[in-house]
Amino acid sequence: MKHELKQGWKALAIWTASIGFFVVICVLMYPEMKGQMESVNDMFASMGAFTSAFGMDRLNFGTFLGFYSVECGNILGLGGAFFASMIAINILAKEEKEHTAEFLLAHPVGRTKIVFEKLLSVVIQIVLLNVIVFALTIVSVAFVGEKIPWKELGLLHIAYFLVQLELAGVCFGISAFLRRSGLGIGLGLATVMYFLNIVANISERAEFLKYITPFGYAEGADIIEKTALDTKLILPGMACAVIGILIGFCKYIRKDIH
Repeated sequence: MKHELKQGWKALAIWTASIGFFVVICVLMYPEMKGQMESVNDMFASMGAFTSAFGMDRLNFGTFLGFYSVECGNILGLGGAFFASMIAINILAKEEKEHTAEFLLAHPVGRTKIVFEKLLSVVIQIVLLNVIVFALTIVSVAFVGEKIPWKELGLLHIAYFLVQLELAGVCFGISAFLRRSGLGIGLGLATVMYFLNIVANISERAEFLKYITPFGYAEGADIIEKTALDTKLILPGMACAVIGILIGFCKYIRKDIH
């Protein structure tokens, strides 16, 4: 596990710094834009399907939470999803890709332990990214003099964290079947899931897609409106993550490593 964390610290640092930087910049921009939000609300209200796609028809851009859930939510939601998918999709496949499997598997350590430690390294990296970004958010909100909405902000960040865990679990399972880099698959999966949520927001007939995409339970408008997470959407998502992890374990333990 230490080896995996050591290998991945640069990517973790870059993604955390990038996401954290853009989130902080958005928060620092809010006081300057606060006075213009009434006209922005009117503009978004006349944009039809585009407004519904991002839940802006149910948010007040004049409030900090409304502004944060759209601007910062998309940065953390999509950026975090890309990071989680990227590290998970290669975590098992890279040993064959980099021709290090022979060295690793020659050690007196069972494959189950190897897979578990790789999974744990993925989870730790995701946790670190979210903790650091949340801390930066709190500091920046306090800096601009806004009252910190602890509950709503906490729920939003927990939802993004769960999105990342679900995508990581699914990508972890896929990784066990790969012998080369699966970066395109991981990033593609995260992108498709993001756009499925947009489709679900636009069309009532497509609302069932919220049970497929993890972004369905990270909808800022729903979380702020209800001040709660939707367990009906979260439970199927976490089940998919667990299934993906179990498949990854079962496949890799029996896999003929080249």
